[in-house]
Amino acid sequence: MAVSRTLFRTEAATDIDDDRLARYLAAGALCATPSEAHGILCGLMCGGDADPESTWLRQILPESEAGDLLIEERREALAALARLTREELEASEFGFTLLLPDDTRPLAERALALYDWVRGFLYAWGTLDLSGAEPSAETREILRDFTDVTRMDLDRLDEDEQNEEALTEVSEFIRVAAMLMYQERVVARAAASSS
Repeated sequence: MAVSRTLFRTEAATDIDDDRLARYLAAGALCATPSEAHGILCGLMCGGDADPESTWLRQILPESEAGDLLIEERREALAALARLTREELEASEFGFTLLLPDDTRPLAERALALYDWVRGFLYAWGTLDLSGAEPSAETREILRDFTDVTRMDLDRLDEDEQNEEALTEVSEFIRVAAMLMYQERVVARAAASSS
């Protein structure tokens, strides 16, 4: 599935290009950016939502009437992105990718996208019913660290090597932290309940 233009790293694995993805999301009630929408999806998945894909689609797509082909097209394309994300989370940690602009984009654009991703993740986490499933101390610490990321001063980002390295380190921390949360809250709980 070739994509004519790839600003976002995971688009090559789906048939939704970045322009279509942005248009689909702009039509929804949240008007989420692609990175923010992916953060919401990952937050729902990592938090253990019973049906994260359906919850996510309800949140980011407008209500549709039966037979609305445009909404159905959007729903199918976004569902493919959701399936890809779940597959990545369930695979090894090297397979999971944050939906962010690639490294050829300006530093400020990539930092804003990372901020949006984390903000989306925290938004989703705030919508979850966590009764009876208190997060571990490690998860609570990760959520505090994510909150700190949303306090980044994006107005003072110079395009220099130090900021490039810092953004790479923060992005990698967030990617690995999301994987850890998914393993703890979804995979480990599923294994415990089946034994």
